Amino acid sequence: MIRALALALVLPVAAQAQDRLTAEEFEAYVTGKTLIYGFEGQSYGGEDYLENRRVRWSFLDGRCKSGHWYPSDGNICFVYEDNPEPQCWSFYLRGSTLVAQFENNPEYEELYETGEAEGPLQCLGPEVGV
Repeated sequence: MIRALALALVLPVAAQAQDRLTAEEFEAYVTGKTLIYGFEGQSYGGEDYLENRRVRWSFLDGRCKSGHWYPSDGNICFVYEDNPEPQCWSFYLRGSTLVAQFENNPEYEELYETGEAEGPLQCLGPEVGV
């Protein structure tokens, strides 16, 4: 009984490791889309996946930041205009849902696709002071 329970706990992790998307699979899945992500049942943010591995991220607050992604050690790493430090994620398909695990700190968060937007992110212009 204990052996069966231990095996049941290990198998999902092994299956998850096998389902990690390659850079080519990730690129084919996301390019040309605007995906919305959730975290713990709440909207978290969205990302426009543009040609040539370019991206635009927003926390859905009208502020967007541009960047690009590249493969690194089996992960997909993003660099944005406001932060030169790579943000690396592993991506999986669970059924038809894209799931992203933050690899810079794997205990931090797992985001999941909640849907595809009908158009690009709504980004406000630069902030203007008086």
